[in-house]
Amino acid sequence: MATFYDFGLDHQIIRAISDMGFEEATPIQSQTIPVALEGKDLIGQAQTGTGKTAAFGIPLIEKADLKDEAIQSVVLTPTRELAVQIAEELNKIGQNKGVRSLPIYGGQDIGRQIRALKQRPQIIVATPGRFMDHMRRKTIRLQSISIVVLDEADEMLNMGFVEDIETILKEVPETRQTLLFSATMPKRIQSLAQKFLKDPASIAVKAKEMTVENIDQQYLEVQEKQKFDVLCRMLDIQAPELAIIFGRTKRRVDELSEALLKRGYIAEGIHGDLNQAKRDSVIRKFKESTIEVLVATDVAARGIDVSGVTHVYNFDIPQDPESYVHRIGRTGRAGKTGMAIMFVTPREMDHLKSIEKMTKRNITRRAVPTFAEAIEGQQRLTIDKLLEIIEEKDYQAYKNSAEQLLEEVDSVTLVSAALKMLTKEPNTTPVKITGEAPLRAKKAGFGGKKGSGGGGKYRGKDGGRDRDRNRSRNKKGGEGRPPKNNAERSYKKRNKNK
Repeated sequence: MATFYDFGLDHQIIRAISDMGFEEATPIQSQTIPVALEGKDLIGQAQTGTGKTAAFGIPLIEKADLKDEAIQSVVLTPTRELAVQIAEELNKIGQNKGVRSLPIYGGQDIGRQIRALKQRPQIIVATPGRFMDHMRRKTIRLQSISIVVLDEADEMLNMGFVEDIETILKEVPETRQTLLFSATMPKRIQSLAQKFLKDPASIAVKAKEMTVENIDQQYLEVQEKQKFDVLCRMLDIQAPELAIIFGRTKRRVDELSEALLKRGYIAEGIHGDLNQAKRDSVIRKFKESTIEVLVATDVAARGIDVSGVTHVYNFDIPQDPESYVHRIGRTGRAGKTGMAIMFVTPREMDHLKSIEKMTKRNITRRAVPTFAEAIEGQQRLTIDKLLEIIEEKDYQAYKNSAEQLLEEVDSVTLVSAALKMLTKEPNTTPVKITGEAPLRAKKAGFGGKKGSGGGGKYRGKDGGRDRDRNRSRNKKGGEGRPPKNNAERSYKKRNKNK
């Protein structure tokens, strides 16, 4: 495995990377960094969680010229969360060298962004629509841009940004270097690469490298109407420290988070329709462990990088195998173990097999837990807490009261009563969860168009201007074309309110 010393980087970058706790380069980094430093165009196929940001970020910072006050590099990314996250990481890598990165996205006051641009950042990390706003206003000038990075290109395709990207690439000087990263390579991304990249190197991280080995992957076969009660039992049995629950649609996320609160769990939801202040608030609470459970759609979860996630629950099976890898990669990070649980309805078993085929790994079947097992799980949690207090000897102030009680009641009865009082018994408060139709596989293969049911796909990602554009594109079928057949029309009709 390569180390960062092997790339001949500026010692100030090496020191920053070391301060961030990185020692060895990941597969995508060890293959990408040397090619990017040579100035070649490249196509990188990699998932979130593989170290992709540093793979393109280190070359951007290495090549940045502090004497040049113009914008030298731009990173285009689909969501505001990703723009902020990438800019934060680039600022950490570039802090010792003095290279500054600025996030630019819709939903934020454009006047504030114009003032920030006057501080002369070397790197801009932007969502496409807001970047075009600045192009038109001439508050971002393109003539000095020498590197363009397209991150999460397939997601930008799904969100209707490809035309914007083409417009931007036509305006940026042709002498630039272009780095394109995408988890999948649909035909339109391939044609984009052929049109705008010059003799690119191709780098791919294999699925077996994407699926972290220290994640315990399990599935439960469960009927749609039983899912929520089973989820609550799993939470009671496993008592996760920090968990993410994935739902397929915005409505699903809203209903799940509300139902979990009713049943006594500390949970909040996040999806594309939330305003930026609310999204920031939810993510901050989750990072600080103020909330234990985050309920999210696939797109809303992009850019959420929270250490310490112990469990990922796929309440709805993901649209495609790539999304599954994205989801479970939220746990089992930094050498820690994690658990990924997936709920699969009987009619979705083919989708499960496709995921196993792509990840080259069998997912363990788990029996649906009973109500009694949920109670037992909470009892075990209470016992663990009691033993912890005993070990810490944090009970001296209560000894006199305990001795008096033992004169009146035998010890077994007393401990049993204490366990009953302290144990959180499973909550059966009635809740409303709207049923979702099972995913249907196309005859030619699994899933269909990536993200085609994901909550927040066309709205709330890049400010009002982009939302309007994306809604108009969505009327044409998401990629500027009408639905191909009756099955697809039926699918779109089922999902139009999601």
